[in-house]
Parts: sequence; C-alpha cells; structure tokens
Amino acid sequence: MSIEVRNITKFFGRQKALDNVSFTIHPGEVVGLLGPNGAGKSTLMKIIACFIPPTKGDVFVDGMDIVEHSLDVRKKIGYLPENNPLYTDMYVKEYLEFIGGIYKIKDKISKRINKIIEITGLELEQNKKINALSKGYRQRVGLAQALIHDPDVLILDEPTSGLDPNQLLEIRNLIAAIGKEKTVILSTHIMQEVEAICQRAIIIDSGKIVADDLTSNLSRRKGNFEYIDVEFHSPIDPDIIKTIAGVKEVTMVNERTCRIKSKANTDIRADIFNFAVKKNLTVISLSKTGQSLEKVFQQLTKK
Repeated sequence: MSIEVRNITKFFGRQKALDNVSFTIHPGEVVGLLGPNGAGKSTLMKIIACFIPPTKGDVFVDGMDIVEHSLDVRKKIGYLPENNPLYTDMYVKEYLEFIGGIYKIKDKISKRINKIIEITGLELEQNKKINALSKGYRQRVGLAQALIHDPDVLILDEPTSGLDPNQLLEIRNLIAAIGKEKTVILSTHIMQEVEAICQRAIIIDSGKIVADDLTSNLSRRKGNFEYIDVEFHSPIDPDIIKTIAGVKEVTMVNERTCRIKSKANTDIRADIFNFAVKKNLTVISLSKTGQSLEKVFQQLTKK
C-alpha cells in the first residue's frame, strides 16, 4: 500500500515543525525515518496516522486523502506511538480484545488475538497484567495492538527506545519479519536498526528532508569516499601512508593498523599494495567499507 506525502507543512503556533515535506513510499517498502530530536519525525508520523492534521499540503494512503477519508485510512494503518500508551491495569488478552472491539473486529476475534500473540511472542505473558510486564514485553503488546486489525501500513515511532540489547534484538527481528508483508515506516535513533531492517532512509532536519535514498546509497552521498583498514606486519608511520596517491586522511587504529580515507571516487587498494611492495612491507589484512550511516547522519544534520 502506497503513501504519498505532498508539500506538507505543519505549524504549532508560530513554530514550523515541518517545512514543505514531500516523498512517496511504495507498497512493501520498509523506510527508516531519521532525524535529531525536534526534527519533526513524530509530527510527520502523527499526520500520516491521522492523529493530527497538516497545516498545508496533502497525504494520501492507498490513494485516499487522510483528511477527507480519515476513518478509512485509520483502518489501514497500525500505529505505535513513541510513548506506547497502554492500559496497564488490563490483562494482555483483555487489552487486545478491547482494541479489537475499537476496530470492530467481531468475527473470529479470539483466533485473531491468538495469532497476534504468537507473532509477537507473547504466549508466556498473555495471562499477565500489562503492569507486570518488562518494558520489552510492553513494546510487544504495543506492536500487537498496532497489528490486531491486520493493517497494510505499520507506523512505528521509536519502538526500541529504552530496551536492553537482548530486547532490542528481539524487537528488531520481529519488525524485520513483519516488514516482509507490510509497508513500514520506522523512526529510530539507532542507525544499526535502519541498516539491518530498512531498505531506504529519509533523513529530516529542522522540518526539512535533507536526504532520501536507499540505505546502501547513503554511505556514498557525502563525497563518495571509502574507508580502507590496513594491518601491516610491523609498526607503520602514518605520514608515509599519506604519500600514497588518492589518500585523503589517515587515522591510526593501533601502531600496525591504519584506517585510510580515500579521495572521492578513488579506489586505492592497488596503490596500497604497490606501496607495500616498494617499501618491503607485509600487509596482513585489507578491508574496504563505505561511510557508516551514522557518519552520514552526523554530516547531514550537524549545525
């Protein structure tokens, strides 16, 4: 199911939270929505989820305007807000039955709840009160309520915030599995999540889109340079490495290993080997990587 955002602007009083934002998400895409705190990510997600209206512009979900067809759009969207509001005095199954009632799921509601409990890994916790669950399992309940009506679009605002590494991995794997069947918008500050789950990333800064590309392409967006890690058999002087053609910067990882930043559009691996031969140096290992998504994010959003 497609999402089309056209020239969205949002004001809160005199403060402009979003400034002429436009993009299209195609059916089945998993898109990471990135940006520093206050960039406008949550505001944008709330607008798409019909939680708040835009000041200007239009949003279409499956061709339906979110203002004119708000109720129809909401039926197609599952939304997990950042603060994951839950009725913590309810039991897990009781809460999901309540949410199912809101969506007017009447036929086979018990079967649907059992399926969602299985999908989200809540089998062992389904008969507990929500206030007795760990934060990781509360996030699972939040995902379960977002999925109970089998939406075509899933909007997740910081779904792994505050989780420990084990819980984070579990929720990440769960979202990746869900993303195989649904269109997903995921907001997060954890770049590894985006690289692991999302095919594409949209970066917002001060209410404006500063990047929109495949995650595999973003590492080449700023300058198109690469990093090459080289380990030598013996200690090496970084100043000598800087004499190699195409080298832009050298950082020592330890006395025998250096990280070389190449100039734009330059593959210097052959030059490094030729240099080593001329200097009678032994190369133990050599590996090439692009910029990390985190580095690209910092470059695009720094003031």
